[in-house]
Amino acid sequence: MTVAPSAKGTVPFGEYETWYRVTGDLRAAGPALVVVHGGPGSTHDYLQNLSDLAEGARSVVHYDQIGNGGSTHLPDRRADFWTVDLFAAELDNLLERLGIADNYVLFGQSWGGMLITRHAASRPAGLRGLVIANSPASYPLWLQEAKLLRDQLPPGVNETLLRHEAAGTTDTDEYYAAMRPFYERHVCRLSPWPRDYLASFYEVYNDPTVYYAMNGPSEFHVNGTLRDWSVIDHCPDINVPTLLISGRYDEATPATVQPFMDHIAGARWEIFEESSHLPHLEEPERFKEVMRTFLDEVDRS
Repeated sequence: MTVAPSAKGTVPFGEYETWYRVTGDLRAAGPALVVVHGGPGSTHDYLQNLSDLAEGARSVVHYDQIGNGGSTHLPDRRADFWTVDLFAAELDNLLERLGIADNYVLFGQSWGGMLITRHAASRPAGLRGLVIANSPASYPLWLQEAKLLRDQLPPGVNETLLRHEAAGTTDTDEYYAAMRPFYERHVCRLSPWPRDYLASFYEVYNDPTVYYAMNGPSEFHVNGTLRDWSVIDHCPDINVPTLLISGRYDEATPATVQPFMDHIAGARWEIFEESSHLPHLEEPERFKEVMRTFLDEVDRS
């Protein structure tokens, strides 16, 4: 296996810049695997180990979506600036600027999976395959399931969360402490949390502009602009091989993933039995095996 050294830089996106990193050689014959992170408002850091999938003729592209990480930060922009259309246009721009719009596979994790579903529904000619990882098909479904998961938290935890949410004091230490049991059960079950995950976690903490505007104060209290957004109607328009990934203890519960399975023709679903929201970190070897099998199938097709 020969992998070219990583290259990184920025590409212009209108008056802004999108940071990216390439592992492998974009000039190779195989489709590039483009990694679209979650959030919205997170960074690529927690998905860094997907660079291990760069091998042979396959390269891997990570990028930070505008508003965080190495891309342009805009902390003074109001909520109406941060739209799905903005991030969809940024992804299109990245593909064109890197010269891979004619041959690529998309991996989208959490919010990123919803974003790539929207992208794929337009049937771009160069898209070869789709991996929708730990993503809900709609935020109303996500909130419905989050309530069920919250009701199962240790006694008193959800009551504390609800009290702060009602009072608008979700920026307090007590609220953050009460969030932890949910995150430990349904976001990352590893202890201690991996460094790559913490890197993205602290990036959001240091600049929560996008996360607060579009999502809200926590994974399970979505009161931002995405609270009513769904990609279910986009699913029937997808016409490329599609892999669904989720964890047995995932905050993206089976009920939130099922519409992808129901409406994307030929979709395949892999559930990771020892994982929650981050199977690539919680079960990395099985994750790589599943991904390599799927990517090899895409290459052959």
